[in-house]
Amino acid sequence: MTSLSRRDMALMTAALALSLATPARAAAAFGKAEGVAVQVESGLLPAWKEQAAKDADMIFSGSEVMMSDFIEALPDIDAATVQPLYLRPSAILVRPGNPRGIGGVRDLLTPGHRILVVNGAGQQGLLEDVAGRLGRIADVRALRANIARVAKNSADARTSWSDDASLDAWLIWSIWQVANPALADIVAVERELRISRDTGIALTKRGQARPETRRFAAFLASTEGERIFSRWGWMQA
Repeated sequence: MTSLSRRDMALMTAALALSLATPARAAAAFGKAEGVAVQVESGLLPAWKEQAAKDADMIFSGSEVMMSDFIEALPDIDAATVQPLYLRPSAILVRPGNPRGIGGVRDLLTPGHRILVVNGAGQQGLLEDVAGRLGRIADVRALRANIARVAKNSADARTSWSDDASLDAWLIWSIWQVANPALADIVAVERELRISRDTGIALTKRGQARPETRRFAAFLASTEGERIFSRWGWMQA
């Protein structure tokens, strides 16, 4: 990442660009309105940790667990500035047309399904949170028995979904289908089994001292910020 001028901000987004593309869209809208060039870097933490320690103004996370990890890894983050912004719910992605007729998580408990899940990038434990929601170990066992692929992150999962047509269900966040409607159809997780996790921001000490960074934080939580996020599947309630 290049050095930044006085009119620039450095924004680090966690996880992968496809899953947190909406912050970049919000950054572009704010930058255009304010005349501030907001530089966005995304990817897994090791790819940008060193640079973030030097000149990041704001950090986006993909879950509360992720944010806590960032606070531990990056001492320059001011934990008092953490602000959860928007939620996205868990969902089941299925092949276009839903050829297996999957209606929800309960259908995935029956033998014969080949399920794709992610264990990383804000989705750690999503499988057991959903399957164990009603407190029945039999449900966790049944879902686990049908898992055909455990991906390291969402981009890895997307590759598996595209390359392996035998996978008939993908447990992930709903925003992935909103951004990629041709990739899969979406089936809602039953309300009583649904899990939501948030994206949030935190300012670094450098960012907290800059008025434009504080204005951007306010923009993200504003009506206009909510409009941008809701367009891509995020919600507050």
